[in-house]
Amino acid sequence: MSSDEQPIRDLVAQWHRATAAGDVETVLGLMSEDVVFLVAGRPPIKGRSAFEKGLRSVLSSHRIDSTGDIQEVEVSGSLAYCWTLLTVRITPLSGGGGSTRSGSALSIFKRQSNGSWLLVRDANLLPPP
Repeated sequence: MSSDEQPIRDLVAQWHRATAAGDVETVLGLMSEDVVFLVAGRPPIKGRSAFEKGLRSVLSSHRIDSTGDIQEVEVSGSLAYCWTLLTVRITPLSGGGGSTRSGSALSIFKRQSNGSWLLVRDANLLPPP
């Protein structure tokens, strides 16, 4: 594993932990302002504020637990991509059954001037429940 690969892996792990904890601010800090999310069966989510609105809405009534088995990380200069086998479980806070989705995600990251990485594009290919 290259020294550039570990920070990407760490960012992905931090994303999963922060989402499970309902820590929206940490999740938002892991993405660029102009981030774009491509989600199966839905229009693209464009921008950090649009993502924030959706995440806060879901977390107001549900818990999100996710795991990712990173298959590949490739870094080239200031850009990197990561292919992950992703599992997301969404459970109502009121109790009862939740839903689980699994599939591939392809994420693109950009290195910032301070050396940190931010998510800039994400293609979440999990089928709708």
